[in-house]
Amino acid sequence: MSHIKSRKHAAPARLSTTALALLAGSLPGLALAAENAPAPRKAEEQVLPTLKATAAPESGFKADTSANIKLTQPLLDTPKTVQVIKKEMLQEQGAASLMDALRNTPGITMQLGENGNTSAGDTFQMRGFSTQSATFVDGMRDLGAVTRDTFNLESVEVVKGPSGADIGRGASAGYINLISKQAQADQFNELNVSLGTASRKRATLDSNVQLGTNTAARVNVMVQDGGVEGRDQVKNKGWGVAPSIAFGLNTPTRVFLYSQHLRQDNVPDGGIPTTGMQGFYNADARIQAASRVRRENFYGSPADHEKVDADMFSARLEMDLGGGTQLKSLTRYGRTHMERVLTGINGLSINAGTQALEVARTRQRVDQRNEILGNQTHVVTGFKLGGLQNDLSAGFELLMETQNNRGFTNGSTSTVDVVLNKAKVPGIALPNANLYAPNMADVLGTPIATGADTDGRSLTQALYAFDTLHISQQLKLNAGLRVEHYSLRTNSSTLVTGGTGGNLATYKPLGYDVGSFAPSHLTSSDWLKSWNLGLVYKPVAEGTVYLSLANSLTPPGGDNFALSSSATSQANAALDPQKTSNVELGAKWELLDRRLNVSAALYHTRNEGQVSYDDLKNPVPMGKTRVTGLELSAVGQITNFWQVSAGIARMKTRQSDQWSSDRTTETVGVRWSPDWTATVWTSYTFGDITLGGGLRHVSEQKRAITTATAAQNMPSIPAYTVADLMASYAWSKTLKFQLNVGNVFDKTYIASLNNSGARMKLGAERNVSLSANLLF
Repeated sequence: MSHIKSRKHAAPARLSTTALALLAGSLPGLALAAENAPAPRKAEEQVLPTLKATAAPESGFKADTSANIKLTQPLLDTPKTVQVIKKEMLQEQGAASLMDALRNTPGITMQLGENGNTSAGDTFQMRGFSTQSATFVDGMRDLGAVTRDTFNLESVEVVKGPSGADIGRGASAGYINLISKQAQADQFNELNVSLGTASRKRATLDSNVQLGTNTAARVNVMVQDGGVEGRDQVKNKGWGVAPSIAFGLNTPTRVFLYSQHLRQDNVPDGGIPTTGMQGFYNADARIQAASRVRRENFYGSPADHEKVDADMFSARLEMDLGGGTQLKSLTRYGRTHMERVLTGINGLSINAGTQALEVARTRQRVDQRNEILGNQTHVVTGFKLGGLQNDLSAGFELLMETQNNRGFTNGSTSTVDVVLNKAKVPGIALPNANLYAPNMADVLGTPIATGADTDGRSLTQALYAFDTLHISQQLKLNAGLRVEHYSLRTNSSTLVTGGTGGNLATYKPLGYDVGSFAPSHLTSSDWLKSWNLGLVYKPVAEGTVYLSLANSLTPPGGDNFALSSSATSQANAALDPQKTSNVELGAKWELLDRRLNVSAALYHTRNEGQVSYDDLKNPVPMGKTRVTGLELSAVGQITNFWQVSAGIARMKTRQSDQWSSDRTTETVGVRWSPDWTATVWTSYTFGDITLGGGLRHVSEQKRAITTATAAQNMPSIPAYTVADLMASYAWSKTLKFQLNVGNVFDKTYIASLNNSGARMKLGAERNVSLSANLLF
């Protein structure tokens, strides 16, 4: 068995998987809905439309349905690539973060950030496009620079391909939907405690109690503390709590109130230099010949820190309206605050006096606040029109999102001081670090707040509808449409400085003097119309062949609400949204008495509207990106005791008409887009013992993607393959011990690289954790 379950009472009839994710109504209406709840109807009157066709019972790694209300059919009959990563597999792997979970799907790679700066939170891309702003919780957009944890997740759903009809703006490659754990009509307690190398300690508690016939409460708690293998100073520390309560379970009107609160107090990792790695290049012969640095080297300061506060409050209403119609509504307020000071590294040099090799340091400070307030309301129904069955999900979304980024500066250490409010403030000294023996005692000042902050706010009003038309028993037509009005406002300011290297010359003619702020107010709004269309053919009940078309739109500034007035910026408020289209041909089949699902998808994605330069060297939105790929997957049970989840992806990316300002350099590829990615995890149970293991392979990821000849530093991330193992022993029906060994063969590999190729994060060296799981 992959995990142990114990219940004090037999579970009453449960909500459908769909109901676990599609959420509750406007807060003012919750009490009224519960008060006016109709009396329970007879069982035969409560039958809902068969939007999720009957399938073999779900078990282990395989899911037959999605918790996404916008997917009106079982996964087998859904004409797109959807992977559901269930908590059972995450438990076997000891996966604690979203990044750990996403290793189970091919085609996703992680990023480190720009030059001296480091990306915060979950930063990744999928099928050649950035996906960091397309993370959702229970179907609603999630904001903030947060490293998301798995302690409160029922599953992680990965939807691939342009998905504007599903989620709106910015879905060029798809989206990630995190499904929260909910209170249910059951009684159980599950405690998990784990200890690992690098002094890692982690404990989680999942407790559900039935308070009455139709009421239940649940709480999930997490606390962790520890380091990172091979990194002496980097630390991850935090806690989380997620309470929920449900009213009206197993009645026609159900109300769910739940929240999640996460706190993190980390020492962030600025990476290490790429010197000496295979493929490294530097024009200086001595630097080129330099050896690798110790992976333990830390180039920062004891003052480096990262503090995150994230809170989310949700209310969900579900009502069976009779006649096979159901209303589902979700209202949510969320806020996150991330404050960080981090030391990055960049250029290499030789000290003129000591002749020692040195690396330049950068000092990054981020203070970002995000807020979101929204409501999604859906109606799910089934009806016949012209004698043909229709499965319909339609609704509206209202969403307000805000982001505030404080402005900071390191100032100048030479002839120019930073001018703040007419007073000169000395710049921050950033001494170079010895490449092989960095000194943490070096004084590295904290960047100075300038007051030149950036505030962004977006408002979204959307209507959407998804329908599946059953043309015959073998043929279905799936269609979706979303129409939304999206408006964005950015207020920012620029601190006017003087002297050598200042910007006084730019702003003096406009009437601004040294020490003043030059304000900027930019707005952008547009109607976005997104759609998808899929034709599904079922030659047999266990198999599906489909052809689908879809699009998405990405307006300027949609990722971080920061519009720009620069003609060369993709965030220029005057630009039209980027357009992405996709065509996908696929097949899904269920084998071995429907215990194992295998699938294949061939796709072609085209994005256009990226800023480039014409023959006259004028910036124009004519750049294009094309991605063509093939994905194969298998998930489920080979036997009652043998489970597997595997996927392999082949991808080719191409950019065209992507010219630099001087028209001498053309971008021809997409960074961090490997030709091959593959992942497999399998486990087998022998009585009380379960043995499992997996492989992760990523082929070369190119950083240098232009026609330029010189590629300073690391031109790419070399290919790597990593193996992991697991063994568990069920001591009793309620107690299980589990041993996980990551990177069994202690493979040294680059997990992520910054955009200049100067610094990297290595993948974790061999690591071990031992956990105990207790049900009581």
